[in-house]
Amino acid sequence: MRTKRATSVAVSVLTGALALTAFASPAQAADSGTPYALDVSFSNFKVAKAIKVGTTNVVSTKVTYTLTHGSSVDITADDFYTEPFLYRGTFGADTTPELYGEDFATCASTSATTATCTGTIDIHPADGDLKNAWAGTWKAAADATAFNGQDPSSTDLDYSKIGYKDQGDLATTLVQRYSKLTVNAGPEPVTKGRTITSTGKLSRANWEDHQYHGYAGQPVKLQFRKAGTSAYTTVKTVTSDTYGNVKATATAQYDGYWRFAFAGTSTTPAVNATGDYVDVR
Repeated sequence: MRTKRATSVAVSVLTGALALTAFASPAQAADSGTPYALDVSFSNFKVAKAIKVGTTNVVSTKVTYTLTHGSSVDITADDFYTEPFLYRGTFGADTTPELYGEDFATCASTSATTATCTGTIDIHPADGDLKNAWAGTWKAAADATAFNGQDPSSTDLDYSKIGYKDQGDLATTLVQRYSKLTVNAGPEPVTKGRTITSTGKLSRANWEDHQYHGYAGQPVKLQFRKAGTSAYTTVKTVTSDTYGNVKATATAQYDGYWRFAFAGTSTTPAVNATGDYVDVR
């Protein structure tokens, strides 16, 4: 499965025969009519450690990588394209989910045979780019195509004149379901020595129905920050219920702020609720 949105005229080729063909050497390609293995490689891929994706907003993540190419490859040609992408599962398999950018990468030469390329990964959750089961670790990859004078928009391409190369396992990142956490502490005001009850809810994005639902069975910390200070201290840890609700009690001692804090998982990022101030009298 390829979630691809690049706007170039080369898209139909990159998502079609080039991506699905076993690539040959230039000599073999001339005989078989298949794309030849382009003399390029990719390295030094840099991507954010985690990408947090909600239910509707497009999330764009900048990436950079090094492209190394043979002297016969003209990366400045108008019909040369390269792009980064993310994939989850087996590289190159027809059913492997892949995430691309709106546009192809731009490259700046750093020597006669190397260039630094910059691109983006653009994720559209509202358009069904993701499934909930895909949250977690994704791997980074890149590809390049040289059309060598072939018109990318033509329906009569001579594939033997087109070079293509893709390469996986360049880096890893987490694609996570955006999380939210609330808190309400009371009563307000409260008498010193009495009980303060804090309630809230831990929820996360559902990429399939585009709503936020409770995140059940997760450890959530109740934390307190005394008025006039800057650091929160953990008072106790509770577990979110079936609906993501959390509830915790503590003894009122000082004026200050109460909040819940969630440390996160590989599929869901850490989040802190905004502190709720309680006046102790």
